[in-house]
Formats: sequence, structure tokens, C-alpha cells
Amino acid sequence: MSTPTDSSRPFGYRLAIRILRPFLMMLTRRAWSGTEHLPTEGGWVVCPNHVSHVDPLVFAHYLVDNGRSPRFLGKVEVFDIPVVGAILRSADQIPVYRESGRAVDAYRAAVDAVRAGKCVAVYPEGTLTRDPDLWPMRGKTGAARIALETRCPVVPVAMWGPQDVLAPYERRPRLFPRRTMHVRAGAPVDLSDLYDRPVTAELLRDASARIVGAITAELEVLRGESAPLERFDPRRAGITPTGRPRDLREAS
Repeated sequence: MSTPTDSSRPFGYRLAIRILRPFLMMLTRRAWSGTEHLPTEGGWVVCPNHVSHVDPLVFAHYLVDNGRSPRFLGKVEVFDIPVVGAILRSADQIPVYRESGRAVDAYRAAVDAVRAGKCVAVYPEGTLTRDPDLWPMRGKTGAARIALETRCPVVPVAMWGPQDVLAPYERRPRLFPRRTMHVRAGAPVDLSDLYDRPVTAELLRDASARIVGAITAELEVLRGESAPLERFDPRRAGITPTGRPRDLREAS
């Protein structure tokens, strides 16, 4: 499979790039690294950390500028927004029905996309990090499931900078002065020793921990500091897995 070209992307994808990329070029500075780790053929999963509601745009910018066309797994509520939802569906993105029986639909669609030779973007944390210092928190198992089912490469990606434009759960962006978006890809995570083992909850936790650990290692490079030894677990901290934590705590 050759590197995607503009003409090979779905219409909605090309439309989104035409609309959004000029704004990102104007409003941000970019520091891309690790691009040598992005596969050039076949399907694969790419896993970023999640520090801001704007980081999907930064992450997509990084991949598109390097000739890749990620298919995102995104919460279905975004697909229900008029115009935005139509563009997302036209761009071949994948809706996720969180906390419901239809969540398996996204998994099947992601597996099919990888097998069709596409790049599928999965946030292992499933939502914005709850870690007070914005380190990756304990991951969910979706990315691991897709990777073990398809035996495809899993590329960890770290981002640092989007939170300076829009901090978690804030509504007002800070566009000036222009911030630098640091994005760094790491070497594919080695899961090969897990391929022929029974898929158990323990195996999935192991695979997920490896993926999140690889993302964290790349983020340590970007931030120039070490992450906490113990990964933040929102359930153990008494924080619900989705929604705005502060509002939820006040309502309890």
C-alpha cells in the first residue's frame, strides 16, 4: 500500500484538511519528531496521549503533514452535531457508543479498517487525562484488543503544547502568543509475545500498560522530566471515567 495522497482521501477528509489546516498553520508553531517510526504500508494503530480537546486537530495535522490519513474513534455525540457529523462520516471516521452495548460496533469497524490497510487512531485513555500534572493515566483496553486481533504495528505518540491553547475542560482558547505543538512518535510497541496466548483480562491489561508506558516514555522526552512511578487511576481516586471531574465531584 502506498502512502496516501490527497486524491485517495475521502471527500470529507479533503474538505476538513482544506478548511482546518490553514488555521493550524497560522495559529500554531510545530515541532514534529519521530516521523521515521510511522509505517509506510499496511494497516496500523496509532495511540496518542490526551491533554486537550484541541489535540485531535494537532495530532491529525502531524499525521496528515506526514502523508497519513488517520481514522479516529470518536464519541458518537460529536457525530450527531449538524454539519460536523456529516463531515466526519464522509471522512470515514468511526463513532464510538461509550458505556453501551454498541461499543463493540466501533471495535469491529476499527479492526476492519486496519485490515483494509488504514491507519486507525485510538486514545488508550478513552478521555482527557485526569492526572493532575497531565501525564497519561491508566489506559483502557480498546487499542490492545485491536492490535492483538490484527497483529498490526502499534505506534505510540506523545503531544505537549495543545493544553496551552485550551486547558482540559476550559472553553476559551488562548491563541496568542502562538504556542508550539510538540508531537513525537516512538517505535512500535512490541506485543508479539502476546499474540498466541488466550485473550484474558490480564493479557489485555498487560498490552494496554505497554502501550501507555511507551506513550509516557515519549512524553518524558518532550517534557524533559520523569513521569510518576505510579500511573493515575481515576476510579481509585473516586473520579468518574467520563465528563468534567470538578463538576461531577461538586454534584456528588
